[in-house]
Amino acid sequence: MTSRPAHPRSAYHPIRLLWPLMWLVLLAVVVLMIPYAQALFQWLAPDARQVIYQRADFTQLLGRHLLVVGVAASITITLGVLAGVIVTRQWGRDFLPLVAQLASLGQTFPPVAVLALAVPALGFGTVPIIVALVLYGLLPIVRNTIAGLKDVDPAVVSAAYGMGMTPGQILRQVELPLAAPVILAGIRTSVTINIATAALGATVGASNLGDPIIAGIVNANNAYIVQGAMVIALLAVSIDSIFEVFQRRLRSRTP
Repeated sequence: MTSRPAHPRSAYHPIRLLWPLMWLVLLAVVVLMIPYAQALFQWLAPDARQVIYQRADFTQLLGRHLLVVGVAASITITLGVLAGVIVTRQWGRDFLPLVAQLASLGQTFPPVAVLALAVPALGFGTVPIIVALVLYGLLPIVRNTIAGLKDVDPAVVSAAYGMGMTPGQILRQVELPLAAPVILAGIRTSVTINIATAALGATVGASNLGDPIIAGIVNANNAYIVQGAMVIALLAVSIDSIFEVFQRRLRSRTP
């Protein structure tokens, strides 16, 4: 009697690929239907004259929110991966403690404090919140890049050297592909956290999904707060589910 072959750990059921699409569809439906859901939100703020946030369209706020997070993520990924690569090279290992401490300091420093310090120098608007998101999102990427590169089997690297590959080729074609699932996990954490953190930009004039939350706090309007928080939460879940699909695919290609 032959035993049934075990499923490889890389197997990924196709139905799971639908989850990101489902979350994105739900996000789109909520954003488009909020202006028509006055009766639904009225019970959250029964004494308010207006329960639907109307200073800006939610589709515009969503686009601005994604833009801020996207720009910050691009900078953070570039800096974080580059720093992780540098400190795992033979010539850059002396900088490992310094880079790790600086990345940790960036996340432990409250984003609100970063905004307070950045506004006098950079002015109100989008730039201060991008600076805060970059500092806040560095640690997971730096840490996972270092961990992923350190976990690459030295025998594989030695074999690559034996084949005549240069250090640059080994990094690009061997180390980074093998470390990619771990690095992507750090990027996933960084971006997901910053989707929520970006709402603080509304306090310094960066229009995004934080606008209805801040307006709701100022005006004691719970309906505004729920609308902003609900869209941010759905956006975070949608992006996180997309990252999960890519992460599983990378793991399936890693021997």
